[in-house]
Amino acid sequence: MPRHAREARSACLGVALTILTGLAVAAPGSAHEEKRYDPGASDTAIKIGNTAPYSGPLSSNGIIARTEAAYFKMINDQGGVNGRKIEFISYDDAYSPPKTVEQTRKLIEIVEVLLLFNQLGTPTTMSVIKYVNARKVPQLFIAAGATVFGDHRAYPWSMGFQPSYQSETRIYGKYLRENYPDGKIAVLSSNDDFGRDNIKGLKDGLGDAAGNVVAEVTYETSAPTIDSELVKLKFSGASIFVNFASAKFAAQAIKKAAEIGWKPVHILHGNSQSISAVLKPAGLENARDIITASYSKDPADAAWKDDPGLKRFSDFMAEHMPGEDQDNSYVVYGYNAAQALVEVLKQCKDDLTRANVMRQAEALNGAHLDMLLPDIALTTSPSDHYPIERMQLQKFDGRNWARFGTGVEGMLDKK
Repeated sequence: MPRHAREARSACLGVALTILTGLAVAAPGSAHEEKRYDPGASDTAIKIGNTAPYSGPLSSNGIIARTEAAYFKMINDQGGVNGRKIEFISYDDAYSPPKTVEQTRKLIEIVEVLLLFNQLGTPTTMSVIKYVNARKVPQLFIAAGATVFGDHRAYPWSMGFQPSYQSETRIYGKYLRENYPDGKIAVLSSNDDFGRDNIKGLKDGLGDAAGNVVAEVTYETSAPTIDSELVKLKFSGASIFVNFASAKFAAQAIKKAAEIGWKPVHILHGNSQSISAVLKPAGLENARDIITASYSKDPADAAWKDDPGLKRFSDFMAEHMPGEDQDNSYVVYGYNAAQALVEVLKQCKDDLTRANVMRQAEALNGAHLDMLLPDIALTTSPSDHYPIERMQLQKFDGRNWARFGTGVEGMLDKK
């Protein structure tokens, strides 16, 4: 057995193992496939690394990784994946790129995880993506929609999960162009790659109507509030407010708009559609008629009350996350992402090398997840690192999100 495989097994189990002659090698004529391992994998365990904002400006998103940890525990209680238990090692990076670099290096060089999973944030992930690809470690289902995360040529070891930000915001641009052709538009976005990606997609979707954008205001994620930014946007004379802020700031924007008596057509980024984490703090009445797009089922939507996928999700929440709000879209996100990774690991069978993990992630063919909308499934290939490419518009009715129109293609031009 290769030395690095023995080291990975020892690190994973924390005990000295007796290496048997011929272990994990198929005997001549055996029907069993040869077992293959890279660091982080063994006969009994698979180490998965993650960074998440348990603290800092996006701390409300920390529930995503906590949901994933609970999902993997459920899988382990059921016997694991192909007989192996998932060791989910998740570190707090506080949504700070320098911290992400530190924690990612620790996961790869010291903990020796097999792969990285669902690292959250555009600026944080961008701070490590070159390093991860140089080390040839799979970086799967990144919890951010930067278009670059699907660039299979530049970053062959990385893969997004949700629709790219440009794909999503093109949908909003197209919707506004078709329904409010003369509407004046004001945009709030963060002063980082997340914000810039969103702006580009919006203007691409607007096309000839991009000139309708009369105000663009950015904020720093380290700022305490965005009150002054909202006042500037109101006094631009815009009748349409495109809110591309992350959760905390999106809630502030919704609340402040109501306080200053500004009642524009309100477009909200899909990342901030959580009722419990964003809309409730902002005031549900203040959020009425906000429009966003989604690819996931809303557990509170009566349309899914008899849905088998929702039943499995609800059972999971009751048993493994009691007391948590199952209507929180971040919980739904974490559940979907964890289920997707388990699907990839199942496909790997006994070949748990990093190269094969990546091959299987690139071989999803219409994989269905419990909490995706029925006509949306995961499809990938070596030249397609965008697993989800459809979304549907929805409007908040004061209590729940109500879908309208039909499913919309993400409209991402692949290269």
